[in-house]
Amino acid sequence: MPVPNDNSRPPAAWCYSGNQIRRWRTLANVSREALAAAANYAPETISSMERGVRMPSPRLLDIADELCGAQGMLSAAKEYVRRERYSARAVDFIEREREATSLWWYEVALVPGLLQTRTYAQALIDNRIPPLDEETVAERVAARMERQAILTERKPPVGLSFVMYEAVLRSPLVDDAQLLRLLEVSHMRNVVVQVLPFGQAFSDALMGPMVLVEGRDHERLAFMEGAFASELSADPGVVSRVTERLSMIRTRALDPDETARLIERMVGRRE
Repeated sequence: MPVPNDNSRPPAAWCYSGNQIRRWRTLANVSREALAAAANYAPETISSMERGVRMPSPRLLDIADELCGAQGMLSAAKEYVRRERYSARAVDFIEREREATSLWWYEVALVPGLLQTRTYAQALIDNRIPPLDEETVAERVAARMERQAILTERKPPVGLSFVMYEAVLRSPLVDDAQLLRLLEVSHMRNVVVQVLPFGQAFSDALMGPMVLVEGRDHERLAFMEGAFASELSADPGVVSRVTERLSMIRTRALDPDETARLIERMVGRRE
């Protein structure tokens, strides 16, 4: 069955903290415009934070706390909103990722998050529509970098298999530093990196990214992400179909040595 994952639901910490800002502001007779001016935000941004649509920034919580006389009650929420460092649609997957013993990951358009350089991650996160505020961008970039500890710090090591469609490497966002990072990671004992060439693609390989997560209890879950929705599923039928597709993709992809040679040839030749 699908694991509950309401893509439209903001994290609870955002909603609760935003609600408290509004309540304290109302109690102190501070207008939204006054709080916006003090925090150097647009009133519409304050409104979105109060509704939980955006993460209430640590700076706003501190300024609202002082302006509304909350005596630390609002500032104390900083610790909780910082824990919600991922989009609502990714939270369930990230929790499973932390406990994984193995991951099979396929990407059709982007470098997998666990393999991204900070510059690449910053470019992706900082160019969302609608745009995120600077604090949220910084938090999400930092969180993505911290997730990469799974590559080296877990004992026993997590088995990680990554396949990328060739178009990922041809993107103008992928610079030499990102290519070298892929080469570096590919040399790790617990990591396999492969590229699916243009000429080996088939229809199911063009439909979007897929991740197969296996936990300590050997339960497998499939994660599929689209532009506006994502699904983390434990349904045996879904997991079986994703496993079959990932197996076919890996079979058609270049082997790890061929992949490394392809990436090496691309280094220094970016326009």
